[in-house]
Amino acid sequence: MYRQHFGLVEHPFSLTPDTQFFFNSQSHREVLSTLLLALRHSEGFIKIVGEVGTGKTLLSRKLLASLGDNFLTAYIPNPYLTPEELKWFLAEEIGITYSPEIPSYQLLREINQRLVELAQQKKQVVLVVDEAQAMPRETIEALRLLTNLETEKNKLLQVVLIGQPELDDLLNRPDLRQLKQRIVFSEYLHGIPRKSLADYISYRLSSAGYRGAHLFSAGAINLLYRASGGVPRLINVISHKAMLAAYGEKSEKVTRSHMARAIADTKESKSIGRILAQRNIWLWPGVAAAAAASALILPSLFGVNL
Repeated sequence: MYRQHFGLVEHPFSLTPDTQFFFNSQSHREVLSTLLLALRHSEGFIKIVGEVGTGKTLLSRKLLASLGDNFLTAYIPNPYLTPEELKWFLAEEIGITYSPEIPSYQLLREINQRLVELAQQKKQVVLVVDEAQAMPRETIEALRLLTNLETEKNKLLQVVLIGQPELDDLLNRPDLRQLKQRIVFSEYLHGIPRKSLADYISYRLSSAGYRGAHLFSAGAINLLYRASGGVPRLINVISHKAMLAAYGEKSEKVTRSHMARAIADTKESKSIGRILAQRNIWLWPGVAAAAAASALILPSLFGVNL
């Protein structure tokens, strides 16, 4: 809607985890480097934890895109699987044809045989589990047993567990201590720091085709950080709304006033940001009139859910 007004070829703050928009912040860069290093050295379990909206799914997509041809990857976006469903998912990903008649013990033998064949072909098999905190306890145990498959020198299956902080609570259970002991690398994914927020905004905009000068004012950036706490998903939601507000005024720049209205419309904003935003809302009547004149109904456009 506002793409043509700002000279964009696509929306810069979409919530879709598109690797084109992967911002190489310090935390994301360090976590990605750790993942690549660990996987290339055939380590067993790797755990990545981050709060909601910090870009875990985008990181996993970037990881999959960064691995070379000697890796065979399987990605589980929804880990709420039974142990048998997990085994069949892995089996199909590594080239075993599904057959409901195959008993569990035979399926496990075929998985092992296929993993050995792939290892002989110098292929490393990596299973990436997103939202791992939702995986049932029985399925996690089945996953641990699958990682028992190994040669004398290397693991036949490597596993990356990516999840919210509740994943740590799950792995702290006494009955899962064997799996926890196998986690070789554990990293925490942080949000965008204040000093990098302007660069993050510029990167998203340029990746979407923007070629102009700084679109967001310094005041808008400052308010955005206070309201988002540096959480990428929240940054994207608020920034999208602020651009809609600027478009409604036919403004060439996203100002603090536009950002304030976007924050006020986003209930997930941090409380301090909402308080600061309210101080700017006195400008709203003039903007509402401008929006009505251009037939733009901002409340309906602002209907973006996290």
